[in-house]
Amino acid sequence: MKKTLIAIMACMLAFGGSAMAQKNVKLGHINSNDLMQIMPGRDSAQTVLQAEVTELENTLKSMQAEAEKRYNDYVANQAGWTELIRQTKQREIQDMAARIEEFQKSAQEQLQNREQELLKPIIDRAKKAIEDVAKEGGYTYILDAGTAAILYSQDSDDIMPLVKKKLGLK
Repeated sequence: MKKTLIAIMACMLAFGGSAMAQKNVKLGHINSNDLMQIMPGRDSAQTVLQAEVTELENTLKSMQAEAEKRYNDYVANQAGWTELIRQTKQREIQDMAARIEEFQKSAQEQLQNREQELLKPIIDRAKKAIEDVAKEGGYTYILDAGTAAILYSQDSDDIMPLVKKKLGLK
């Protein structure tokens, strides 16, 4: 049984290998990071996102300032307060800290979602242009040099000029 299985596997490899050897493989590469830097609309998306970041940062700073003010008031006046007032003020400070933490978490999620929303059409346009160039050029594979996934490359065409031309970029 083992010998039969090994024989079948050897035949599959032999026939599969010869089929692969007959197929002409054409490789191309592009640095997606460089492409994204020059994509139209990216700068305006970054501007919109930065404005939202600034707004959220200002709100967070305001909340933190209020929490610091309450804490400093607590430290300065706790000796003159009754136990009930001290406990109430401590809970207020703890609640404020929890609200700040929740705000930070929500703001981070909101910014990530907004960034994806703003960049998705730009990424989709770039992806479509890459796919079009690959089909038109008869490429079998396009590798992304921007992710540092390529350790060695030979006989690979940089399709950046073709994609830039497809997008109407200089």
